[in-house]
Amino acid sequence: MADNDARVAIVTGAARGIGAAVARRLAADGLAVALLDLVEESCAPGVAEIEAAGGRALAVGVDVGDSAAVEAAVARVVDGLGAPTVLVNNAGILRDNLLFKMTDDDWDAVMTVHLRGAFLMSRAVQRHQTEAGWGRIVNLSSTSALGNRGQANYAAAKAGLQGFTKTLAIELGRFGVTVNAIAPGFIATDMTAATAARVGIDFEDFKKGAAAAIPVNRVGTPEDIAHTASFLVSEGAGFVSGQVVYVAGGPKD
Repeated sequence: MADNDARVAIVTGAARGIGAAVARRLAADGLAVALLDLVEESCAPGVAEIEAAGGRALAVGVDVGDSAAVEAAVARVVDGLGAPTVLVNNAGILRDNLLFKMTDDDWDAVMTVHLRGAFLMSRAVQRHQTEAGWGRIVNLSSTSALGNRGQANYAAAKAGLQGFTKTLAIELGRFGVTVNAIAPGFIATDMTAATAARVGIDFEDFKKGAAAAIPVNRVGTPEDIAHTASFLVSEGAGFVSGQVVYVAGGPKD
C-alpha cells in the first residue's frame, strides 16, 4: 500500500507543541490523522486547521495511562477514520525535581504517561498494523535519556522508551511494522517555557543560553521533529527500524 490517502495515523499529545506539529505534517503528507490528548476540545484547533487545508482529522480525548480508555479511543479512530497503521507516541508530562524532593506521585505520573501510555497505545494499534502487514510506530524519547539534573523520572522514562522501541522493532518487524524513536534536544515549546519558569529564567534568555551550547547555534522547533517523524513514517524509511534519532542540532553521546 503506497497511497498515504488510505492510511490513518494517531498522534498522542497532539493538542500543542511537537504533537500538533507532527499531526499537521502527517496530514500534509496525505494521511488522515487522529489527534489525541487528555482534553478532546484542546485538539479542536488542530483538527480545524487540517480540515481547512483539505485533510481528514479527528479529535479524541483519552488518558493514555488508562487501558480501557485507550481501547475505546482507538475504536473511535477506527469508526471515524479507519484502521490506524501509524502511531506517534508523543504524550508526555514533566514533574521535575531533585531526587530528594521528588515524590512518589512525581515519579508515577511521569512513568504512567510516557511509558505505560506508549505501551498501551502500541498494544492497541499493533493489531491493526499486523493485520494490514504494514505499520509505523514512532516514540518520542529525549536527550534527557542520557541523564539530566532534576529529571530522574523523565530521564528514566525516556531511556525506557528507547529500550521499548528496540524491542518492538524486533517483535513487529516480520509483520511489516517499523518502530523508531526520536530523541529531541532543546525544542522551544510550552514545556520548555515551563522549565524556564521553574528555574526562574526568562524564556528568551533560556533559549539564548541553550543555543550557545548547540553546534548549529539555535534551539529546535516542533517542526524540526515533525520533519523527522514524516521521514520515519514514510515508505522510504521501510529499512529503518529500532533506531534512536537524536534531533538536537549536534551529536549526542
